[in-house]
Amino acid sequence: MLILSHIRSLFVPQRCMAVAAEPALALRGTLDGKSFDGIVLERGKTSGDADTLIFKDGRFRSTACDQYEYGDGPYTSTTSAETVAFEAETESPKYGKLLWKGVVRGPRLDATMTMVRDGRAVGEKWILAGERE
Repeated sequence: MLILSHIRSLFVPQRCMAVAAEPALALRGTLDGKSFDGIVLERGKTSGDADTLIFKDGRFRSTACDQYEYGDGPYTSTTSAETVAFEAETESPKYGKLLWKGVVRGPRLDATMTMVRDGRAVGEKWILAGERE
């Protein structure tokens, strides 16, 4: 049941990002130096691939995507109270783009990854992660 509560919480970040964007200032590098270990889940699944999300020098990288030749990409973030919303785009010469949107609250990161090929969304996955100590 614990994984179900995590999956349900994935719907909260979208609302939080909309609220967070109003009074906040968009910043580059707010998450720099942080890494989050977690799991990439497909809709309807309770297990998935291990992943580490890395924020460094204004760039974002997913280690689970290394095998598909996705590089790192610039990220932007918006800070509001105790929440940091972020967006990033990474690209693979073979598989297209990944659009990342997520929220960091304390040590927890919740995100979605949308796969885009030929300008069209072809799938979405969820990422649940905790900050690496």
